[in-house]
Amino acid sequence: MTGQPTISAFCWVPDFARGLVRDLRVRWALEEAGKGYAVRKLDPRGERPTDYFIEQPFGQVPSYRDEQVSLFESGAIVLHIGQSSEALLPADPGERARATAWVIAALNSIEPYLQQLATIDLFSAGEDWAKARRPEVVKMIQGRLQRLADHLGNREWLEERFTAGDLMMVTVLRIVRGTGLVEQFPTLAAYQARGEARPAFQRALAAQFADFEEPEPVAP
Repeated sequence: MTGQPTISAFCWVPDFARGLVRDLRVRWALEEAGKGYAVRKLDPRGERPTDYFIEQPFGQVPSYRDEQVSLFESGAIVLHIGQSSEALLPADPGERARATAWVIAALNSIEPYLQQLATIDLFSAGEDWAKARRPEVVKMIQGRLQRLADHLGNREWLEERFTAGDLMMVTVLRIVRGTGLVEQFPTLAAYQARGEARPAFQRALAAQFADFEEPEPVAP
C-alpha cells in the first residue's frame, strides 16, 4: 500500500448510470477530507478478478483500502473517512452521532424507496406489473420526501453544518433525477443543489466521469 487509499470504480457504465455509481460517494468524502486516492478500475461487462471478492464479497463497487483497513459498502467507507476528518464528522460527540444517524437514514429510510422507482423505470417500465406498481412507489417516495422536507425546514443542511449525512443524502436524492419528484419539494431541490454545488462534489463527479472509458468499436 502507498500512503493514499485505493478505491474501486467501474471503467464504463451506461449513460443513465453515470454520476450515480456509488464510488461517487467515496470520492466526494475523500475530496471533502482533502485526501488523494488511487483508483482500481473494473469492467462491469465481464467477470470480476478473483482477488476482488476478497475486497468486496459481492463484486460491487466501491471497495476501499488504506494502510489500516479494507472496506466495502459506501456508507461504511464514508463513515471511516469521516473518523479522521471533521469536515465530515464533527468532533462533538452529539453532533457526530447525529451526522452518523443521517448517513444511516439516507441509506435505510430514503434510498430503498427511490431505488424501487429507478428499477421500475430503467429495467421494467414496459411490464404490466411495473405499470401497476409505479403509482404506489411514487406515493411512498412522496411521503418520505415530505418527512425529509419537514425536518429540513429552513435549514441549509440537515443539522447545523454540512456533514457526511448531507453527503450521503444528496447522493441518494440524485437517484430519482429526471423524475421531478425532488422538485415537488422546493426546499429539498435547493438542498440538493447546494450539495452538488460544493467544489468537492464537482471534483468527485469530474473524476468519476474522467475514469469512464469509451468501449472499443465492434468490428463489422
